[in-house]
Amino acid sequence: MRGRPACLFSACDGVLIDSETFAARVHAEALQGLGYAYTTDDMRRFVGVSGRDMCRIIAEESGRPLPEDYGVSTRETLWLAYHQELAAVPHVAEAIDALDEAICVASSSSPESLRLSLGLVGLYERFAPHIFSATQVARAKPAPDLFLFAAGQMGVPPSRCLVIEDSIAGVRGARAAGMTVLGFTGAGHCGPGHGTALAQAGAAAVFDDMRRLPGLVGQHRRG
Repeated sequence: MRGRPACLFSACDGVLIDSETFAARVHAEALQGLGYAYTTDDMRRFVGVSGRDMCRIIAEESGRPLPEDYGVSTRETLWLAYHQELAAVPHVAEAIDALDEAICVASSSSPESLRLSLGLVGLYERFAPHIFSATQVARAKPAPDLFLFAAGQMGVPPSRCLVIEDSIAGVRGARAAGMTVLGFTGAGHCGPGHGTALAQAGAAAVFDDMRRLPGLVGQHRRG
């Protein structure tokens, strides 16, 4: 990104931490226990979608709302899985350290979840205090609100921002905010065709190894 200011945004789940596969499993098991017919594969389509939007969509599709305590009870199970299974995406710490740009996190997760997950894998201090959550805006991804909010907090025009995203919702949100997006497909939930889907959603390039990130950032710097 020639000159200053310039900023790099990263999603959290699926870009910094490899969490989406067991998150989908936790939610599927919880929903099945409540009589909702959702499998782990079904839940993968909610990657990048905020919890509140996921619950709204499930309620609309099933014709009945989720229990009021669904978020709390499921969060406890998910956080237990974090402690048992969570790992950083391979090579992500080295990739972050190799970047000169200002960098922040713009995630659909709650602030509490971000503090826990990033802390468990030793990444929280690399980003704090520049960690932004969809709970801070009116509309979550794929709306542009979170990206525009983060850009404002960082003092950087959207046109000078580059976003790393693993989800279609995230790519669409960043593009709607006027930002360039790199699609990441190196996490466990990214199956065949995921890179093509991210490119079709608007990603300028797709990669599956964080060791490529510094070079790709150099290639896609915003003028």
